[in-house]
Amino acid sequence: MTAFRADRAALSERAPNRRLTKQCPALQRKIIQCQTCPRLVRYISEIKKTHPSYWCRPVPAFGDFRARILVLGLAPGRFGSNRTGRMFTGDASGTFLYPVLHELGLATKPSAVNRKDGLKLKNTLITAVVRCAPPKNKPTSKELAACRPFWQKEIALLADLRVVVALGKVAHDEYVRFRLKERGGTLSHFPFRHGAVYSFQERPEILIDTYHPSRQNTNTGRLTRTMFLAVFKEAIKWMIAGE
Repeated sequence: MTAFRADRAALSERAPNRRLTKQCPALQRKIIQCQTCPRLVRYISEIKKTHPSYWCRPVPAFGDFRARILVLGLAPGRFGSNRTGRMFTGDASGTFLYPVLHELGLATKPSAVNRKDGLKLKNTLITAVVRCAPPKNKPTSKELAACRPFWQKEIALLADLRVVVALGKVAHDEYVRFRLKERGGTLSHFPFRHGAVYSFQERPEILIDTYHPSRQNTNTGRLTRTMFLAVFKEAIKWMIAGE
């Protein structure tokens, strides 16, 4: 842990790739305005009628645009990110995620309440393969395809990115398919498995899998805090190794 904190201090002294970094906020504004998927637009519009205070728009990425670790999730939860407008904020998944990030020095606070709570991420960006809350938390293949340009562009703009942590099989499959377009191969050669680490020649070089921190996984013990902590410790190890 000492080595990581020393590394983080050194990282803060580096100048970011300003040309790329400046493009990130503009991309997030574009994401928020997206209305490409009719089913998702209808769904969140109906939620907005019942809950006028809810965000009910596409949810932008959250965190450090100089990140070397990207957390790739599935989609906003109806009563979580779709309510608050920030990734993993206001639901059980965030309650599980942020204390782990905080313990490892990747977040300034162990809890996420709303967009104005002062929480900041360090060296980490959280995004998702779908940006609108889908019915039953299950996006269609067309909706996944519509959102691909967004998270793939985010990866392209993160000049220092080294590690992707995939939260669940859908995020894993989406990311691996993206990489296979560059190098060839088949998805079956990269099976999803909690704790699996895959390396690629192209940046970002490392993919690490974890079960999604959904209530279904955490309440049943399929994913424990110890297991989740180990995944992010592994991510930090590879982040440092890439220096």
